[in-house]
Amino acid sequence: MSSILLSGDLDMKNLTSSVYSFEKLRNEGYLYVDKTEYIWQMINPAGESYFLSRPRRFGKSLAISTLKAVFEGKKDLFKGLAIYDKPYQWKPYPIIHLDLNGWNFDGREELKKSLRGLVRECAEDHHVVLSADEPEEMFRQLIRALSSTEPIVILLDEYDKPILNNIGKPETNQILNDLKSFYSVIKAFERKLQFAFITGVSKFSHVSLFSDLNNLTDITMDARYATMFGYTQEEFESNFADHIQAISVQQEMQSLKAKIKKWYDGFRFHRQGGTVYNPVSLAKFFESGGEFNNYWFATGTPSFLLELIKNECFDLEKTLKSPVSMFAFDAYDIDHLNPLTLLVQTGYLTIAKTMEQYDTTLYQLDFPNLEVKDSFETYLTGSYSSLHADQVKESVFRLADAVGVGDVDGFMETMKVFFAKVPYDVHMKNENNFQLLFFSIFMLLGINITAESRTNNGRIDAVAENKDHVFVFEFKLNQNEKAALDQIKERDYYRRYVNSGKQITLIGVNFDQNKAQISGWDSEDATCYTS
Repeated sequence: MSSILLSGDLDMKNLTSSVYSFEKLRNEGYLYVDKTEYIWQMINPAGESYFLSRPRRFGKSLAISTLKAVFEGKKDLFKGLAIYDKPYQWKPYPIIHLDLNGWNFDGREELKKSLRGLVRECAEDHHVVLSADEPEEMFRQLIRALSSTEPIVILLDEYDKPILNNIGKPETNQILNDLKSFYSVIKAFERKLQFAFITGVSKFSHVSLFSDLNNLTDITMDARYATMFGYTQEEFESNFADHIQAISVQQEMQSLKAKIKKWYDGFRFHRQGGTVYNPVSLAKFFESGGEFNNYWFATGTPSFLLELIKNECFDLEKTLKSPVSMFAFDAYDIDHLNPLTLLVQTGYLTIAKTMEQYDTTLYQLDFPNLEVKDSFETYLTGSYSSLHADQVKESVFRLADAVGVGDVDGFMETMKVFFAKVPYDVHMKNENNFQLLFFSIFMLLGINITAESRTNNGRIDAVAENKDHVFVFEFKLNQNEKAALDQIKERDYYRRYVNSGKQITLIGVNFDQNKAQISGWDSEDATCYTS
C-alpha cells in the first residue's frame, strides 16, 4: 500500500513509497488503497492476537500504522473507508508500538541497546518512568504501568529483524535466547491485551512467538487475509486508473496493463486467494513514468539466501518442477535453515497452483513475476560464477542475440568468454556448482531444462526454442563433444520438433572441469531428419 509522487496531472492522487504513516497519507492527500475491511475483521471481536509474515516492502508497517490510528480513536481519518460506518466505539487505548525498522541489531550488545531504546521511547511517549535496565524487565514495567487501569494494544513490527541481521554469525543462538526472553513478556500479560499484532518476514521457531504465545493466531496463510497486503487486480485497475491512463498515451491500454501484470503481479499467499501486485514496484513504476525495471528486488539483494542456496547445493531446478507439501511454509529452526522455506517466506517463490494427491494438498511453486524471476536468476548466476550482475547480464544479452539468429558458433564462443571470466576454483568445488551455473544461465535465456535430463554422470540436456529455431543441447563433463552429439541422435531428443516447421540444430558440448572451460562443441542440422 505504498506509492510515489507522479508529477504532471494534478487531478491524480499523489503516490508514495516512502510514507508509512496512515495519518500522514490521509492528511496529505496521498492515495490509500482501502484495506480497512480487513482491519475491521481483525479487531472484531476484541481481545484477539495475531501474527502475520509477508515479504519486505509489502505494506506491513502501513497496516501497523493504520491499526494504531484505529486504537487511538482517530475516526475522522477513516472517512470514506470501509471501517468508518462499522459499529465500533472508537475508544482510545494505551498503545505499545515497537517498530524494529531503523534500529541496529548487528550483534548481541547492539540488540540489547536497541531494545532498550525502543522500550524507553515508548515509555517516554506515555510519560512512564522505568527503573529497570534490562530490555525484558523494562518491557514488563511498561506493560504493567499502562495496563493498570485498562487493556492495552501491542503492535510489534518486523519482530525477526534481529534474527535476519545475524544469520550465520557466532552469536545467533544467544540473540535468539535474548529475543525469547523479551517476547515472552507478552505472554505474561495476555489477559491485559485488547489487541496484539506482530509482523515479520519469516517464521522462526523457538522464538517464543510460536511456542509460548499459544493464543497468537497465525494469519500468514489464512484465506481471509490472503489479499490484505499488496493490490489485487481489481484494486490496481480502480485505484490506479488515472496513472495507467497517463502512461498509456505511449502504449495501447490493454497491452500496457498486461505487461504491468506480467512484471509486478503474481504473489499468492493462500491456495484459494488471488494474486497481488507488490506495492513498492507499482509505485516506483509510475514514478519513473512507466519504466519497467527491477524495483522491489533492488530494495534488498538476498546475499545470505544466495549463499545458503550455494552452500546447501539446493536444487532450484527440481523445486520449480516438483510440487511440495505444506511443510515448505512452516516455521523453521535457525540451526537448520531450509532454502526452500526461506525462498517462499521472503517472496522469491510463491504458489503457482495446487493439486490434491494422497489426501493432501501439494503446491507448485514458481517465481511470482518477471521482475523477481529475472533479478533472482541474474544474482543466482552471479553467485555461482562470482561475477557481478552487470557482467552476467552482458553475457546473457549476447547469448540471447545468438539464439535469436540461430548462430550456434556465436552462442558457444560467448559461453567460452563467460566461463573465462569465472574464477578458476568456482567450478572445481563440486559438480553441482557446474550444473547449477549452467541451469541458471539457461533460465535467464528462457531455456527449459527438464529435471529428468540431469543424471549422476554430469549430463545436462537443454532445449532452446524461439519462433524460427530449435536448439537441442547435450553437455558432457570431461568427455568429448562428438559423444555428446551422438547421444542426442541415439536418444532422439530432437524427435518431437521434427514437424515444428522450425530449423532444428543439435549441439554437443564438452566441458573440461580441470580447465573450468568449454573444450569444444559439435553441431548438426536435424531439420530434415525423418527417421
